[in-house]
Amino acid sequence: MSDFKTGALMYALAGGVILFVIVQSLFFIVKSWKRAKEIGVEPEKLKQTVVTSVLFTIAPAVSILATVLALASALGIVLPWIRLSVIGNLAYETVAANNALDALGGTLSEEVTDTQQFSTVMWTMTIGSCFPLILLPIFCKKIHKVMGNAVKKNEKTSALGEILGAAGMIGIVAAFVAKSLAAAPDAPDISAGLMSVSVLVSAMVFTIALDWLARKKGIKKLEPFVLPLAMFGAMGIAVLLTQFLPPDIAGFTFR
Repeated sequence: MSDFKTGALMYALAGGVILFVIVQSLFFIVKSWKRAKEIGVEPEKLKQTVVTSVLFTIAPAVSILATVLALASALGIVLPWIRLSVIGNLAYETVAANNALDALGGTLSEEVTDTQQFSTVMWTMTIGSCFPLILLPIFCKKIHKVMGNAVKKNEKTSALGEILGAAGMIGIVAAFVAKSLAAAPDAPDISAGLMSVSVLVSAMVFTIALDWLARKKGIKKLEPFVLPLAMFGAMGIAVLLTQFLPPDIAGFTFR
C-alpha cells in the first residue's frame, strides 16, 4: 500500500491547486497589462515593474521551498506543497502543524503515519489561514479609508502616515524576531541563532547601503531593487557563513 501522504489523490489535489494558481496569476497579469496601457502607463515603466516583481518574488520563493522541505519529513512533500502554493509562511505553517500534532501527542520531528493526525494537521493549517481572506475584504477597505482621510489633511499628517506604515512593518518583523529569541529549548525549529541574527543584520546593512546609493548618488533606477537585492545579499552572507565558519559556531542557537 502506498503512503497516503503521497498517493495519487494527494497529487491530483496538488495539481488542481497549482493549475488554478497559475491560471489565476496569468489572468490578472494580462488584465493588468491591458488596463495599464489603456490608462497610459509607459511601456518602460511596465517592464520595470515586471522585472522588479520577478526579482522580489525569487527570494521569498526560496524561503517557501525551504519551508516545504522542512515540513516534508513529517507530512510528506505534497501537503506542504499545496499549502504554500496558495497562502502561508514558515512561521505560520510550522506553528499550526506543531500545535495540532502536540494536541494529539505527536511532533514535527517524527514522520506522521496516522491518518487522523495527518487530517487534523491539514485542517488546522488550512482553516487557520482562511481567516485573513475573510476578514480583509470586510475590514481592510474601511481601515484604508480612515487612514487615508487622516493622512491627507496636511503635510504633517501625510508624513505621519508614512511613519505609521514603516512602523507597522518593523513591528511585524520585531514580533517574529522576539518570538524566535524567546523560543523554548524544546522548539529548535523556531529558535534564533548566530545565522538568523547575522542574516537579519546583513539585510539591514544592505538595505541602508543600497538606499543611500539610490538617494544620495542619484541612482534612481536602483530604488525598486533595494529590497530584493538586500534579501539576496543577506542570503549570500548566510551561505558564506555556513561554508567558512565551523559547524558548531554556524549552528549556534540562543537558549
